[in-house]
Amino acid sequence: MVDLMGRAGLLSDAYKLIISMPMKPNSGVWGALMGACKKHNNIELGKEAFDNMLALEPLDSRNYLSLSNMYSSAGLRKESSEVRGLMKKRSVIRIPGSSCIEHGKRIHRFVSGDRSHPLEEEISKKLEELVKKVRGSGAWARTEFVLQDVDDEEVREDMINKHSEKLAIAFGLMVSANLRMPLVITKNLRICGDCHEFAKVVSRLEGREIIIRDKKRFHHFSNGSCSCRDYW
Repeated sequence: MVDLMGRAGLLSDAYKLIISMPMKPNSGVWGALMGACKKHNNIELGKEAFDNMLALEPLDSRNYLSLSNMYSSAGLRKESSEVRGLMKKRSVIRIPGSSCIEHGKRIHRFVSGDRSHPLEEEISKKLEELVKKVRGSGAWARTEFVLQDVDDEEVREDMINKHSEKLAIAFGLMVSANLRMPLVITKNLRICGDCHEFAKVVSRLEGREIIIRDKKRFHHFSNGSCSCRDYW
């Protein structure tokens, strides 16, 4: 119910439902509210949801990253940086993002900026080609999703262009011969907004279906749209 109300933008009603529950709300309930607050840019209520999540799971890095992403999406880079500083102060270990795709009876795993794959040079060329197409179509890099403290905008754009999902997509397009088969990718964390938009545009430009299972849900990209309707 909290998720449904959040999707509809009924944040006050969702909050009232949470505080009136006959049982103590868990982190999943507060997380649903926080996700809605990010979508509808309600920073104040999102911060309250974070505080409750933190009380329940103080060492879960995902809680901090959710708040940091919410601040970044709202253009509050200083506040976003402060949240990451709080993670370091409390020795909260951030789980590195990774994306996996199967090919040739093997699981190929990529991390952001990965250069360890045997086909790294070919993958980089393919990714560069895709990025040029996507950016040329009008989908500009959303560098607010770069979590590192970097001020140079060109460096930030280069970093986000090499996220693990993009590397996995480039690899999948490069090695898959059957154009009717969708690319199936698994991500251990929540897909960022820039990679989500990237996958949408690639599905349209390349005429390929892409399925990405992230920490939250399945995303089925086809002909420029996603099954989640841009809410996840």
